[in-house]
Amino acid sequence: MKKALLIVNPSSGGEKAKEYEALAYDKLASYFDDVDVKHTEKGGDAKQFAHEAAQQQLDSVFVMGGDGTVNEGISGLAEQDYRPKFGFFPLGTVNDLARALGMSLDPEEAINQISFETTSPLDIGKVNDAYFMNVVAIGTLPEAINDVAPEEKTTFGKMAYFMSGFKQLIKNKSYTFQLDIDGKTKEINSTTLLIGLTNSIGGFERILPEARVDDGLLHLIYLKDSNLLETVKALPSLLKGVEASDQTLGYQTFKEATIAMKEGQLSINVDGDEGEALPITIKVLPQHLQVYR
Repeated sequence: MKKALLIVNPSSGGEKAKEYEALAYDKLASYFDDVDVKHTEKGGDAKQFAHEAAQQQLDSVFVMGGDGTVNEGISGLAEQDYRPKFGFFPLGTVNDLARALGMSLDPEEAINQISFETTSPLDIGKVNDAYFMNVVAIGTLPEAINDVAPEEKTTFGKMAYFMSGFKQLIKNKSYTFQLDIDGKTKEINSTTLLIGLTNSIGGFERILPEARVDDGLLHLIYLKDSNLLETVKALPSLLKGVEASDQTLGYQTFKEATIAMKEGQLSINVDGDEGEALPITIKVLPQHLQVYR
């Protein structure tokens, strides 16, 4: 008997939220013998619901909501020995994981197209005691992301992040980061470090074109320390991806690293939400989940 849990963030999806939920339930009920639905009311609920589903050894867990809700669902499963198969229906502003998996960003199409016959492996990242599915950002861009108000996200979508990020980048404030990457030490002067699991960051799908959801690697990209003019010139290369850059961007892959600041204190951003302050330990958990797509 196949049992599934559908975790729904009722604040996502706008006026069509109820309609999307009904469509998703009908789709799941056509395949699974028993489908339970739980609605989130506050932050942390989706993680708790997914954790309980793993403890009960349900066959599958599905999440309906934005990137934050999807992150919570994944986090609730990632720390368990038994991990149900995972699926989601994107209702967010950016939907990076959906982009990386090649899913439709239209909720109704995503529901109709999802297949339950097969799953694909999915890498998960771990930073200190937290889990992530997309990106850890350190430096100027995280400050910009944290400054974006909810109403700006609703009005401008992913461009709200870009506009805020550009305002911060032109301040050209750089930091000195000390890294131990797979056992090798390195010092980087940069305004921003991005550590991604997938090719899509902030809705821009070419930033890490070589990254795959199951390659077992973390991908580090950073703006090399430079003057304001060179920083502004580097932005098109950043958005086009590392394959189109040479002098303005640094790039390397790794499996585990520690990152600290030479001076001062700085908080990181994990999948769009403010995280802990440096120093951090970050690593990849290769093919840690099986995901429907």
